[in-house]
Parts: sequence; structure tokens; C-alpha cells
Amino acid sequence: MPAFNAGRTLRLTYQELPRESYDLVILVDDGSTDDTVAVARELDLKLFVHDRNYGYGANQKTCYAEALREGADLVVMVHPDYQYDPRLLPEIVRPLREGTADVVLGSRLKGGGALAGGMPWWKYLANRFLTGLENLAFGLALSEYHTGYRAYRREVLETVAFTANSDRFLFDQEILAQGVAAGFRIVEVPVPTRYFPEASSAGFWASTRYGFGILWLLARYLAHRSGLWRQRRFESLRGRYREDAG
Repeated sequence: MPAFNAGRTLRLTYQELPRESYDLVILVDDGSTDDTVAVARELDLKLFVHDRNYGYGANQKTCYAEALREGADLVVMVHPDYQYDPRLLPEIVRPLREGTADVVLGSRLKGGGALAGGMPWWKYLANRFLTGLENLAFGLALSEYHTGYRAYRREVLETVAFTANSDRFLFDQEILAQGVAAGFRIVEVPVPTRYFPEASSAGFWASTRYGFGILWLLARYLAHRSGLWRQRRFESLRGRYREDAG
């Protein structure tokens, strides 16, 4: 759980996680100014606290590094703001357990109820537009790439250079671009959308900057794929791990 000022929703999110579906819950607090850390300690979560707010991407980097250090075979990210239904955890991990996917995305658009669930119309349109461009660039046919409910096999996180990615919101798209470049299988599971005041959500201008960041990411990815501009962040780390082991 990458957390920032999630004290009002963390307990509810954690209590609805199906206990039989996970072994360990890690929460990384990214400089919260509310009682997120106190609630996490009450719940006896595996807690890591940043000394300041480094950003959403930096938070995920710590989450995944600590999950790998704990020996996790499957890693699921769910936001502690209760925007995504934690009860769907078994559905999110099922394709990984069945061996039919390497990455699973909980899609708010696949079920067709995003607007009914409260997604602002401008976010919906921007999501559809950017997803269309990403599908063209990556050669996929996903319904959305911009979800905060996702799961990875250990091999994915050991293969892609996620520590080289942005410390901000663009991290989510960069790690998917890396996964596509490495040939990992990505599937979607429909999840409901829940927007309410306590749920974290980027504003219009932050979302606009995020959108331009995605366009630049796609340009870099296509340049790398075509050989015009090779970038190490899109290269597989598989060989490096074997070299380090030797």
C-alpha cells in the first residue's frame, strides 16, 4: 500500500482485504501529515516511513523493493484510500496464480461503469484518449492503463528497471512500458470505480501535466523500439542478475 494522508480510509481498506489471499501487507508512508502512520501501527502492518513526501512513484519503488526483500512471489498494489475495492484481491491475483498473466490491471473502464461510479467526465475522456495512444504504441488492446490496482509476478519486478522511473505519477505508465518491452503478458480484470472526498485524486492541472508526460514516454518508447534512441530503462535486467550472482 503506497500511502499519503490515508488515515481516514486505511483501516477500512485493510479490514476488507480477504485474509486468505495474502501473506503480508506492507505500507509505505510518504510523509503523511495525518494519522496514517499511527493507524498502520495499530493494524500491525509492515510499515516503512519516508522522512518526507518524495512522490507516488518513489513510494512504489520502496513498496516493491521491500516486497522483493520479503521474498514475495506475487505483489499486489492497492491504494489505501478505498477508491479500489480490496475485496477483489482474489480476482486480481487469479491470472497470476493460474499462469496466464505476468501483470494484472484492475480496469475501471472494462466494466463500463466508470462515469456512474463518479469518475469526472474530463478524466474519463482523457483516459480513453491516452489509452488509445498507448494501445497503438504498445500493440495491445487494453481498456485502460491508468489504474492504481495492479499485480505483478516477482519476475517482472526483478526484470524491469523500475528504480530508474519517475518519482511521480508517471511511474505507473513507465513500469508498464518496461513490461511491454520485456515481453510480459498483461491482462485486465474489471473493477468498480469509487470517487469520494477521501479518495486521493489528481486535479485538472496535475492530470494535464501527467498526460503530456505520457506522450513523451510513448515517444521515448517508440524511439527505443525502433533503435533510434536506445534507453537502458527499457532494457531487461535478467542478464544483470545472473552476472551479479556469478
